[in-house]
Amino acid sequence: MLQRLFLALATTALLFATVAQAGELDSPEVVLLTENFPPYNMAVNGKNFARDENINGIAVDLVREMFKRADVKYQLSLRFPWDRIYKMALEKPGYGVFVTARLPEREKDFKWVGPLGPDDWVLLAKADSSISLNSLEEAKQYKVGAYQGDAIAEHLIQQGLQPLTALRDQENAKKLQRGDIDLWATGDPAGLYLARQEGVSGLKSVLRFNTAQLYLALNKETPDAVVQKLQAALEQMRADGFAAEVLKRYL
Repeated sequence: MLQRLFLALATTALLFATVAQAGELDSPEVVLLTENFPPYNMAVNGKNFARDENINGIAVDLVREMFKRADVKYQLSLRFPWDRIYKMALEKPGYGVFVTARLPEREKDFKWVGPLGPDDWVLLAKADSSISLNSLEEAKQYKVGAYQGDAIAEHLIQQGLQPLTALRDQENAKKLQRGDIDLWATGDPAGLYLARQEGVSGLKSVLRFNTAQLYLALNKETPDAVVQKLQAALEQMRADGFAAEVLKRYL
């Protein structure tokens, strides 16, 4: 009798453990990483490290609501530098990074949710610059600044340019103003937003050379069911007007 009781208790415990484990698999906690990339994601105090409520921006507000509606748990932190957190999301199951451009060469590296917004690629010059361009090929004769590890910098290298990279994209605004670089390869609207933060105004676009869409990139081990729930939540946010309201807050 006692042996049967122990067997029943053991079976019940195993059953509860299995159910609990299944619940954890169905609703994993995702570690979300982001960077200072205004107006999409940024630390409230402008520092290079922040957590949770101390982070805001277009993409941050969208991602928070998306995870809430999808009922997926998450941790959110803003860190530096970009290439480090990108590598963490690439290599660590349960991690994700945003915002990043969804490019053909990156397609198989992650599972994607989005788009969260556009990011046109431009070459900016000072207002009084006489530079006029029709292609990236023509830009090879100039000193071009870019953000280290960013998709734009990678694209320039692939096109045969040798960009002078900075650890923070906003540094390029000051470098352009000082004349350390002739052109700044950056995103639109992000570049002009960053320049204003640095007190730099009057920059002009001399070439628009690509249009990209920005996404949340999840480690490829993320369950498909989680990705689908998040994408469905984002589509619902667009349909009910939440996404449009977020844009009005920042632009």
